[in-house]
Amino acid sequence: MFKIVIGGISTECSSYSPLFQKNADFKRLEGDELVKFIDFDFKKHNIIAKSIFFDFSLPGGPIQRSVFFKKKEEFIIKLKAHKKIDGILLIMHGAMYVPNVDDPEGEWIKSTRKVVGKKCLISVAYDLHGQVTDLIIKNINYFAAFKTAPHIDIKKTYNRAAKMLSDGLNTNKINYISWLPIPILVSGEMSSTFVEPCKSIYFKLNKFNKIRNITDTNLLVGYVWADTFRATAAAVVNSSDKLIGNKICKKIAKLYWNNRHQLKFNMRFGKISDIINTLTNDFLIIADSGDNPTAGGVGDRADILKQIIKYKIKKVLFAAIASPRVYKTLESKNIFNIYIGGELGGGGPIVKILPESVDILNDCAIVKYKSITIIITKYRRPFHYIKDFKDLNINLTKYKVLVVKSGYLSPELKKIKSKSFMVLSDGAVNQNIEFLNNNFRKRNIFPFLKKSEFNFGK
Repeated sequence: MFKIVIGGISTECSSYSPLFQKNADFKRLEGDELVKFIDFDFKKHNIIAKSIFFDFSLPGGPIQRSVFFKKKEEFIIKLKAHKKIDGILLIMHGAMYVPNVDDPEGEWIKSTRKVVGKKCLISVAYDLHGQVTDLIIKNINYFAAFKTAPHIDIKKTYNRAAKMLSDGLNTNKINYISWLPIPILVSGEMSSTFVEPCKSIYFKLNKFNKIRNITDTNLLVGYVWADTFRATAAAVVNSSDKLIGNKICKKIAKLYWNNRHQLKFNMRFGKISDIINTLTNDFLIIADSGDNPTAGGVGDRADILKQIIKYKIKKVLFAAIASPRVYKTLESKNIFNIYIGGELGGGGPIVKILPESVDILNDCAIVKYKSITIIITKYRRPFHYIKDFKDLNINLTKYKVLVVKSGYLSPELKKIKSKSFMVLSDGAVNQNIEFLNNNFRKRNIFPFLKKSEFNFGK
């Protein structure tokens, strides 16, 4: 039987965030738990799967250099302890940002390849918001990325990467990886695969997969909130025929490029005042996009809360603001004036309130203030699932407005019968991307430069 190992690291990092990711921010899967997490029948494919570790975190700011290099070194040491490896399944993301490290994933993968040699097959799984580089491609044998945003095909993608690795081991056929950078860089909110034009583009990828000698096609939209030279969209194709792979790769790149002007927000958007002045009795979900923790925001800004209080909006649930200091104060059951906002470095106003009541549950303080319920969290976290509210004994039907720190709404929240509005708010993942500081990013990328033509070669 063939022997493979599984491991990797996954997060995305906004270079505009002041909050550095530390070791404590990462969770770890290892041992049998990691093998089961991939959910692939390795034994059926004549493979024994062992694990190293898979470290992952809620998106945030840059990773401390010492943390990154320590994790990479630990991974390599554990990898060396495995003898006679036939293959590696690397679970990555592709949007890490480490100060003064141009290509963190590339360095990780290059170090892995150096240990195992040229004959060992390496298959990687990526987020579609990841970045691709020559260093990455030349050190791997197979590549698979998510094809949905919001992401509902994570396990399917891991399976695609595992299946290509399995087939490669069992058939000994060569896989060619073709890739092209595409000079487009927009947010996930402008490239959701559930609306046009990306809905049709990603559907077309499945058609390309049916072409003879094409194994697996991918389109990565990249990650816009890291000011790095490697930041760009990319087409990546696995094939058994390099010429055909190159041809399909170019088709995907042109397809995305030709639809660049149709890449727009998938919901109503604007300033918070735009929606507050037109409120009706219908249930409304407001997405505070600039401080979205699942995109790399800090999660501690109180800009929207300040406006909700100022305009005396009633029956509002605000989920949530991260404030360990305020949480600790409220946990002590001393109810007096508290100051919310900007504790973790995200900026914005500081809002003073006197809670009318406080409930502590699951590392959250549920604060009642006038006609507003504010969730204060001990740790940075999003509220994307109905279970997040049920676990806090919160009934959404009692409210008229739900404010979440989000960009596009998660699939579960999107299913709620409601109107929605995305606020173009300030924060580490500000959606006004054309006005982001742009010191290292390539200059010829749309929409930073609205050029009309781009040469993808012959």
